[in-house]
Amino acid sequence: MGVGPLVVEVLVTFIVAIVVLFRYGNWYRHHLVVTVSVLIAWYFSMLIVFILPLDVSNTIYGNCRDALEETAAAAQPLIAENVNETNESGIHPVPLDSNETTTPIPVPVPIPECHKPWSLVPDGVFPVFWRVVYWTSQVLTWLILPLMQSYTKAGDFTFGTKLRSAVIDNAIYYGSYLLIVGILLLYIALNDPGLDGAKLRAIAASASNTWGLFWLVLLLGYGLVEVPRSFWHSASTLHTLHHAYFRAAKLSQEKAEANEHVGDLLQSMQALGGSIGLGHPLRSHMDIIETKVPTELLDKARRHLVPDSPHADVPSEKALVRLHKQLIKALQNHRRVETQWGLLVSKIVDLEDTHRNAVSHEKSFKPSTPPQRHYIFSYIYPPTLEWVWRCRIRGYLLRALAVLCALVSVVVVWSELTFFSTSPTISLFAVFVNLAKANYDYFTIEVISSLSMAYIAFCAYSTLFKVRVLNLYYLAPYHQTDEYSLIFSGMMLCRLTPPMCLNFLSLIHMDSHVIKERTEETHYTQIMGHMDVIRIISDGFNIYFPMMIVALCLATYYSLGSRLLSALGFQQFMCDDDLTSDLIEEGKTLISREARRRQRQEDNAARRRDFAERFGGGETSASMYRSARQRAEELVRPLKREDSSESAQLELLGGSDNVADYSSHTTTSSLTVETETDVGRIGDRMSSLTGMTQYSRARTHKPDKGLFDDV
Repeated sequence: MGVGPLVVEVLVTFIVAIVVLFRYGNWYRHHLVVTVSVLIAWYFSMLIVFILPLDVSNTIYGNCRDALEETAAAAQPLIAENVNETNESGIHPVPLDSNETTTPIPVPVPIPECHKPWSLVPDGVFPVFWRVVYWTSQVLTWLILPLMQSYTKAGDFTFGTKLRSAVIDNAIYYGSYLLIVGILLLYIALNDPGLDGAKLRAIAASASNTWGLFWLVLLLGYGLVEVPRSFWHSASTLHTLHHAYFRAAKLSQEKAEANEHVGDLLQSMQALGGSIGLGHPLRSHMDIIETKVPTELLDKARRHLVPDSPHADVPSEKALVRLHKQLIKALQNHRRVETQWGLLVSKIVDLEDTHRNAVSHEKSFKPSTPPQRHYIFSYIYPPTLEWVWRCRIRGYLLRALAVLCALVSVVVVWSELTFFSTSPTISLFAVFVNLAKANYDYFTIEVISSLSMAYIAFCAYSTLFKVRVLNLYYLAPYHQTDEYSLIFSGMMLCRLTPPMCLNFLSLIHMDSHVIKERTEETHYTQIMGHMDVIRIISDGFNIYFPMMIVALCLATYYSLGSRLLSALGFQQFMCDDDLTSDLIEEGKTLISREARRRQRQEDNAARRRDFAERFGGGETSASMYRSARQRAEELVRPLKREDSSESAQLELLGGSDNVADYSSHTTTSSLTVETETDVGRIGDRMSSLTGMTQYSRARTHKPDKGLFDDV
């Protein structure tokens, strides 16, 4: 008996949560409070998924031990009866002395023995553990994280005013929930006068679980079909490439709209800022607004600034608050779209390389842009092995994974339909757990529970971030996720994980309030409570609503939702649609243009590096740029001084005017423009400039005095 396995899983889960948050979040840019809150939300949600199987195995052992004690208590009369029968049959010898007595030897009844699980935890650990994890996550998801989310998008300028706006925003949002809770409390109070604090906690937990179960069923109805289908389609590079082109066409339009909206707000900001002087009381608010705008966007807005009227009205503080709030939302949308666009372009370029190499006769992977790899990695993962993996093996593995996920989805749907049937037991999850329980195979029970809950969670959460209505929340890797999306993800994880675990306990027949049988429940269920105080939810919603998964899965399989959205004007990816084909071609053109632009940027960067190596002398990029510009100006300065004298001499030679004009233009305006815009071309310009200068001086050099000069 010990807490070793529990401690190991707690530590491993914490490391996993940190790694995932580091991949998506930005610890250097985001606020520390946001990072810590999201980390706790993700960590506790993962703990519930991976620690609950230990609670299940310990509960099964506890049930076996209780059954053993009941069997032993029931066997005592049988032991006494066996002793009496033995004495009457005369099996025991009769004592020689009448005063001598013998004690009869009882015949024991064989009682089965319960094997202890390898991950047995002391009795008092789980209640404290679940109480801390569950209620902390509930406080986070219903109080702290919503306040932080509203605080991040508030347009006020001080901590107190932003917090007040966040409280008001959440009060309006939760007003409907409070109304429903008030009605339920009134109903319960009329039917049960003995309402106490324990029942209030049970009502709060059950209301949260009911809300989460509603959304969980909707998300699973889509994810249980779409996850296997997405793996199957990912095995086809051409299909994935067409889908990516389609997304690029739609995302490009969204990107243009986001840029236009941000540009309009920046023009409004510049117009309002022009009417606020340096000594104005609202100038500090305008400075706060300007600090939220990236430097490149602010410079672009200033270049396109239209002069304001000198009699423009000075804005009020409410107008600045409204502008600040709109700008925060617009910049968030702008960053999200830009991040999605960059990741999508990189993905499409990679898919194009895979498709081109797959149809090539050379069995060696050749990317369009050679990546910067370490020589050790190139030795371990050569182009030949990369071609075998990306063009051959990867597709077969994805199809095998798709078939496996489809089978698990069928098991989940079947178990959701039949988990209420206990005699006979036809829920497949319950059958698997009962078989392992009969053999005291606790490790198998824990593996089945962990993998099943992990797959259900993956289907639900992947659907959550694919829904177009919730596209404002986007988890982007490589530290590109904004604070708003991180808070939303932590909030939804805390809300959906508890009902998902409660639903899984029903699937394996470990919830007595669902299967209507007396059994010892897990400590997690005891902390969460049940909604027995409201019969319509406990006997109706929690049992029959999960059956809607079948209808949702059928609708997803036949793409009824996508067809309906396409009919309403929201174009979806349909393989047999002409508009989809047009968008695919448009996306292909956009990606080709973007790839050429990136190639030009890489070429310019290479020229800058070459120029830095030739003229920079090992300096930094900024100092190299300044030194290059100074050297270019030093070369131009003597040519400017010689321009006046050389032009007068060039007039004496036929056809020298064009040479002088070209030399002057090259040495003054052209070189200056190239220096300011593209430092990468200066090296080439210098060599051509040197040759042109020598040629000009050779043409303008006065010939030696000859014999016929006087003539």
